[in-house]
Amino acid sequence: MAITYKKCIEEFGSNYQVLKEMSLGRLYLLEKGVYSKKKHESDIAIIAAKYPKAVFSMESAFYHYGLTDSIPDKCCLVTERHSRKISDSRVVQRFENKEILYLGAIRVEFEGTNITMYNRERMLLELLRNKNVLPFDYYKEVLGNYRKIIHELDTQLIQDYVPQMPKSKMIFRALQLEVF
Repeated sequence: MAITYKKCIEEFGSNYQVLKEMSLGRLYLLEKGVYSKKKHESDIAIIAAKYPKAVFSMESAFYHYGLTDSIPDKCCLVTERHSRKISDSRVVQRFENKEILYLGAIRVEFEGTNITMYNRERMLLELLRNKNVLPFDYYKEVLGNYRKIIHELDTQLIQDYVPQMPKSKMIFRALQLEVF
């Protein structure tokens, strides 16, 4: 599991102890500010450690939930609208209002790492909300897979989320026409 420098200090007590653990081969510097007790970690683990307040969304979440077999090239992270731009070539950043940033956010295990990701209900709304920016074939694939699992989703939760979302009228219409 990748951890930040701050967590290393909490665990080992001081910078000296962190350096000592590294010299003994029990701790590795993966990239600036990110450490691990393993020599190698996945990009997901590193990104989750570097950006703990971000929520994994869109292509990353659709792939995790098995709604597409297209492996994303980059991790899609959602951060608060006024947060700093992430300059990491492995990340596509989207911005969200702080009022709904964590609406539907849950902790899941993804490629062996615990990350914050939107639940399937919120991701359905994100799919509908962003359908104009997604490739048409991709949108249809994910929507078709949602239709197959619609009985597994919490429809009350979806109805609770819709009024809080931007473009709520458009999302509600799309839900009625394309999903239910």
